Amino acid sequence: MYYIKKTIEVAGAHQLTLNYPSKCCSLHGHNWIITIYCKSEKLDENGMVVDFSEIKRRIVDALDHKVVNEVLQCNPTAENIAYWCYRQITNCYRVDVQETNGNTATYEQDE
Repeated sequence: MYYIKKTIEVAGAHQLTLNYPSKCCSLHGHNWIITIYCKSEKLDENGMVVDFSEIKRRIVDALDHKVVNEVLQCNPTAENIAYWCYRQITNCYRVDVQETNGNTATYEQDE
């Protein structure tokens, strides 16, 4: 099995919809650190699991300096951002989204 990992930083804003009072219900920003994990039993015709630049293009171009509420069709929690990223990348099996130092959400595909 081949594995790759790509870590990127995305600056953006979001506003959460919550069923309790929270300052996160106001529009605010983060510099999310997003780590994409991919794997494949076979390499593609270029000798890659996934091209690192393709991962960056799909995630950064969509989310960087954007209001994430306008990109995701759901409440843009770190958990939902992780799932959204997972769905954007071929051969992805796990995504970590670090929202702040000490606060990370992970989506991992069950096998």
